[in-house]
Amino acid sequence: MLTKTDFLRLRNVTFKNRIIFIFLISSLTPFICLGFISFYTIDSIIGNKVESALQSNLKQDIMTLENAINNLNHVSQQLAYGGGTNRLLEQLAVEQEPYERLKLTNDIKTELNVISFSNPNVGLMMFYDPEKDTHDFENFRVRGTFRPKELPVLAAYSEITYYGPYKSYNGSINQFVFSIMRKVNLPDQNIYLYIETGRSAIESLFAPQNRKESSRRLLILDDQRRIAFSEVQDAFPENTVFPASDQTSGYHGDYFWNREISNQGWSIVSVTPENELNQERNRWLFQITGIFLAFFVGAVFFSWLLWKMVYRPLDKFNMEIKSLIHSNAKEHTEVTHIPEFDYLLYQTRSMKGKIWALYEEIEVKEKRRADLEVEKLLYQINPHFLMNTLDTVHWLALMNGQQEIDKLVLSLNKLLYYNLGKMGEVSTIGDEIDALKEYLQLQQIRYDFQFDVDLDVDEKALTIPCPRFLMQPLVENALYHGVSDDGYIYVGVQWNEQALQITIQDNGAGMPQETIDRLLDDEAKDSHKVGMGIGMRYVKRILQATYGETAVLEIRSEIGKGTIVSLRLPILRSGI
Repeated sequence: MLTKTDFLRLRNVTFKNRIIFIFLISSLTPFICLGFISFYTIDSIIGNKVESALQSNLKQDIMTLENAINNLNHVSQQLAYGGGTNRLLEQLAVEQEPYERLKLTNDIKTELNVISFSNPNVGLMMFYDPEKDTHDFENFRVRGTFRPKELPVLAAYSEITYYGPYKSYNGSINQFVFSIMRKVNLPDQNIYLYIETGRSAIESLFAPQNRKESSRRLLILDDQRRIAFSEVQDAFPENTVFPASDQTSGYHGDYFWNREISNQGWSIVSVTPENELNQERNRWLFQITGIFLAFFVGAVFFSWLLWKMVYRPLDKFNMEIKSLIHSNAKEHTEVTHIPEFDYLLYQTRSMKGKIWALYEEIEVKEKRRADLEVEKLLYQINPHFLMNTLDTVHWLALMNGQQEIDKLVLSLNKLLYYNLGKMGEVSTIGDEIDALKEYLQLQQIRYDFQFDVDLDVDEKALTIPCPRFLMQPLVENALYHGVSDDGYIYVGVQWNEQALQITIQDNGAGMPQETIDRLLDDEAKDSHKVGMGIGMRYVKRILQATYGETAVLEIRSEIGKGTIVSLRLPILRSGI
């Protein structure tokens, strides 16, 4: 099972190795799959072919053997139940005259020779008396002592017994034969006819000269599956039971066997060494292995060629990218001679030049920004100095009992703190109203005319976030440009679930529609002429920056009746 470390190692495989691996896999996988399919197909074909050939040879063998035994059976029936030979044997049994007995003996041998001559597949023939353990009338010389009880029984019936295979008792041949022993139909006599197969009857089965090239061997089983004869004594010893019962083919030890059963119940088994059976399969496997190795060498060669054609150009890209971090790196001019790659190299080198040009521009801007930061700090020193000075004036006025001056300085200091952002970045409607009150208190001391201010603020709106320094510029415009003696300014803040409505209304001189349009269109020159440019531009910019297009600014005015400025702001649930 793959661990996490193994997965990390796989993820860190180089591009070159990935190219070679993917190419080899994509090239060899179809060939390997085809090889396995071909191997199993050819293996099946070869196996069926070999087994079919072995089975065909075995059928031919059993046919040859059955014909030989059937021929023995046919000849034995002629002799055992025929009239001529049986009559001569009956006469010989009762004849006492020597001359007549000799004549009858010659006549019986002549009969046997005629049958032997007319049946070339029949070999040694003779009559056997089991009670006297003697044989007579043989047509060939008998080798050694005839002992039928020692012969391997193939099948036994009441009046006939089949034997074989074993070495022939015929003195003129030295080969394996099959034989038959049948009781002769003679009254008051216990005589059996013994007949062997001839020289050429089963020569193809057991003749030693036919074993020069073929390693196929034979087993003969009786009707009880006992091995009556074996050419492979080490694996299938004689007088043992054959290991398989119902199968017609199979493996046993290092041998493959096929079995055919005769009509008489006995069977013949063909035994072939397994290594010889696999010779053709192994030869084909050796050939396909050689083809695979040649294909593998070709795949490796093409992988190397692919690496040289693809990875080497990409390595040049790697060098170009590494050179991006060095401004003084040597300029590369190599090409890959691949149009697409050469075009990308050109684009990379062009990008490198632009990057370093931008880098130099950024360096200049960063230097300028540092200078601006210094200037900003310098500009911040003066307001801080001013506010600290106002604190000093506040305490001096308080100590000297100058209540009006103390009140003026304290309101101015609070207003400066708020407008300079010293209370934090986030502001609320309540903060705006408090700062506006401080501003109005200063203005009531500054101006030499009387005016009234009405603040109508919904308490639910006090905690709603809003931009800093939003209402003061609009109230300042109303004071500076619209209100005189007995002036009136209304500041209203209304809240609902969808929006915040801010209204600033005065009863001053008013303005024409053209002036309103120029203020709303943010025309800098015209707004300077009417004296309301700075405050209105600030309000419009801060609304745009904070709310985008969702905030609405409207101005309505009539000459001699005053001006109404309306702000409709979406509700902000978080800090600005």
